[in-house]
Amino acid sequence: MNPVVITVKTKEPATFAEKLKKKVAYSPAKWHQIDAAGVHYKDLNRKIRAMAEKGARKFEIRNVFGQRYIGTNLWGIEREKIKIRIHGTPGSDLGALLDGPAIDVFGNVQDATGNTMNGGKIIIHGSAGDVLGYSMRGGEIYVRGNVGYRVGIHMKEYEAKVPTIVIGGTVQDFFGEYMAGGRIIVLNKFFEDNPPQRLSYFIGTGMHGGTIYIRGEVEINQVGAEVGMTEPADDEWKIIERYVHRYCKAFGFESRQAKLLKREKFIKLYAKSSRPYGMLYAY
Repeated sequence: MNPVVITVKTKEPATFAEKLKKKVAYSPAKWHQIDAAGVHYKDLNRKIRAMAEKGARKFEIRNVFGQRYIGTNLWGIEREKIKIRIHGTPGSDLGALLDGPAIDVFGNVQDATGNTMNGGKIIIHGSAGDVLGYSMRGGEIYVRGNVGYRVGIHMKEYEAKVPTIVIGGTVQDFFGEYMAGGRIIVLNKFFEDNPPQRLSYFIGTGMHGGTIYIRGEVEINQVGAEVGMTEPADDEWKIIERYVHRYCKAFGFESRQAKLLKREKFIKLYAKSSRPYGMLYAY
């Protein structure tokens, strides 16, 4: 006699995304609150993505502490309408591959913010770590305070797509290293009141494109051998004015804008050659 086979179907626990599908759509006009305390970075980013797919466009994320890649996985959605406010300290690669959303960080950020960023805007109300804007090819980044090492490394541009970084404070060594395009404006805003402990060196090492504008003095031994120094031209000064105005507006420094925008204070750094190491690799 054959045994009777009884099949018992067990129900798998629903994932957060599956539960979310059963809910009504989110309002695109409302700021949706997310508490990130103790949430793994993958779960946090999946939650943002799932809510955006259901219509949410504005996110207020609190208690952020080291979660990486925030803002990265939002492709295929109305990216230009997405706004993210972050309270805390996000982890590395904030806004990596960002292409449209606007991110405000009310705190400091770690390394590689804006990694390979293609569009959108990141406003940092504190300071930033190393390699900010790594290979950035579009969009804008504004940093209220200081930045770390190798910021702007390998930035690039194509036709009208010119990425821009504005830094209110100071930079560290290898700033603008291997820069191939884009523009970076350094205001040294806090330099007068709080001078750095040391100067930065190797500025623009390997630079073969793009432009750096620095407010303040730069000695020839601080820049790479591939870098030239001159004064900003009239058309470039208009660009500096435009982005410094945006910086001041972002951080409430409108009253100090005139002090920051003294043309004689700015130095332009540029690449002497588009192939500084050409003879090292080809003859």
